[in-house]
Amino acid sequence: MLSRIKMPRLTEIATLFLKLGTISFGGPAAHIALMEDEVVRRRRWLSHEEFMDLIGATNLIPGPNSTEMAIHIGLRKAGWAGFLVAGGCFVLPATVIVTFCAWLYVRYGSLPEAGALLYGVKPVMIAVVLQALWALGRAALKTKTLLLLAAAAAILNFLGVNELVILFGAGLLFAFTRSSFLRKSQTQYFSLAPLFLFFLKTGSVLFGSGYVLLAFLRADLVERWHWLSEGQLLDAIAVGQFTPGPVFTTATFIGYILGRTPGAIVATLGIFLPAFVFVALSGPFIPRIRRSETAGAFLDAVNASSLALMAVVTWQLGHSAVVDVTSLVLAVGSAIVLFRFRVNSAWLVLGGALVGLIFRP
Repeated sequence: MLSRIKMPRLTEIATLFLKLGTISFGGPAAHIALMEDEVVRRRRWLSHEEFMDLIGATNLIPGPNSTEMAIHIGLRKAGWAGFLVAGGCFVLPATVIVTFCAWLYVRYGSLPEAGALLYGVKPVMIAVVLQALWALGRAALKTKTLLLLAAAAAILNFLGVNELVILFGAGLLFAFTRSSFLRKSQTQYFSLAPLFLFFLKTGSVLFGSGYVLLAFLRADLVERWHWLSEGQLLDAIAVGQFTPGPVFTTATFIGYILGRTPGAIVATLGIFLPAFVFVALSGPFIPRIRRSETAGAFLDAVNASSLALMAVVTWQLGHSAVVDVTSLVLAVGSAIVLFRFRVNSAWLVLGGALVGLIFRP
């Protein structure tokens, strides 16, 4: 039975991550920026340095980074109960929303209109991420060497170098420097067990963006097993992109199309379960890594490179978010409000959604 001391903590964790799971549009970088606002600046559960260490750790393991950040934070705040509550509550709103979208899709053959919503939300998320990058950068870029390393990581990422190569390469290089000075196509019948195993495998090995997820899903679900058409797969990816919360809830949509509610549940459990396992295995080692000078140098470089990758993603997101004068005013106005008045970013996200619904051209 949970102690009375932990219950308020778990209630606070559940409330926070249910809210974040409901308003977190824009992909992992935006999700993590919202977490930084709530967990570091407002509640002071973690320092900027501790938060950056968790970002670095999640970038080195497969799975959905923002979900893994939620799980890490819950583990730090309230132990193993917080581990389950934070991760579950962050994923739950997106799962429910995507399942509803899938029901509409199956019933009416089309997706609900979401363009107006994203028109207003995306520019606001640019400002939220920029604020987080500024705050975290001051903690992570502690030396000129780390600043140069972050700049090099951003340039390499712009040139198309794989994210994992950048992260591990920067970490190993910096740690070494410090220590030196110191198939066939065939149709298969659908069933729930193979669906679960497929998404369990995907969640266990997938690094990178939604585009990487698209490649994984297309190879097996479209080309190998013929469970989905190309159009259905693209619709599933689109739902994962325009709904709040983790992009991995694309699996929920696919599961519902293939097996209705049981399929949605099985697919969701399969793709998110590895994230809980990886955080459970890696979480206890992060403080120990920080205590080692060489391992700490590795983590410093990974943190700096992670910030650089977030900056690149923000730049790319900005191209699709700021498309006219209205969206530019939203982005700039949100940045001014965040940096000058420190308004809770959740209100800005909701305000951006309202502006999009009213003023979208």
